[in-house]
Amino acid sequence: MSAERPDRGATPVQVPIGPHRLAGDLAIPPSARGLVLFAHGSGSSRHSPRNRFVARELQRRGLATLLIDLLTQDEEAVDVQTGHLRFDVEMLAARLAAIVAWLRERDETKDLPVGLFGASTGGGAALIAAAELPDDIGAVVSRGGRPDLASAALARVRAPTLLIVGGDDTPVIQMNRSAMERMPGEVRLEIVQGATHLFEEPGALERVADLAGDWFAGHLPERPSPARAPRGS
Repeated sequence: MSAERPDRGATPVQVPIGPHRLAGDLAIPPSARGLVLFAHGSGSSRHSPRNRFVARELQRRGLATLLIDLLTQDEEAVDVQTGHLRFDVEMLAARLAAIVAWLRERDETKDLPVGLFGASTGGGAALIAAAELPDDIGAVVSRGGRPDLASAALARVRAPTLLIVGGDDTPVIQMNRSAMERMPGEVRLEIVQGATHLFEEPGALERVADLAGDWFAGHLPERPSPARAPRGS
């Protein structure tokens, strides 16, 4: 995995969420075929080097990415002390839904099929958002995720879902297997052998990026072609 660095071509954005504004980095490669919105995990943010690495790999495959803080700076300061907001997956899912609505209002992203990439607790939030937005979310990928936190929402997830777990992350493997039994749609579990929860081992994160790229490429619908004006008009 390469060291963290600013993504080339990424545009800083501020997404209004009620009285709050969430900071994000939006990158849209030429002729993007879809967009992946990242839901960061426990105590993480848009600066996560792991998610930035995956985002760059997705951009190379022609996918736009939005890395965004799901908590404000004040909320992050509180969460550092209490740790409770990172587990409030219902609130995080509501913010993901609001961000999707914001993307639908922007000219450059309104027609792009949207996928969700969730890590750790963000995986649970992503699945809840997918359950609430069945017509807006085309695919979900969870890395070391906590789908168990999605609880009753699992039975309403229709988006094709890929669950990626490290082979040495034994408790999370079982959480993901149990969640799969409650999900009615297409769902697959990929275990990256030799990897722990953060996928810090050599080659582990590269494998995650490959799996995620293949999943989104195979499951996000094609971007609709612009309508052509009839001849003679």
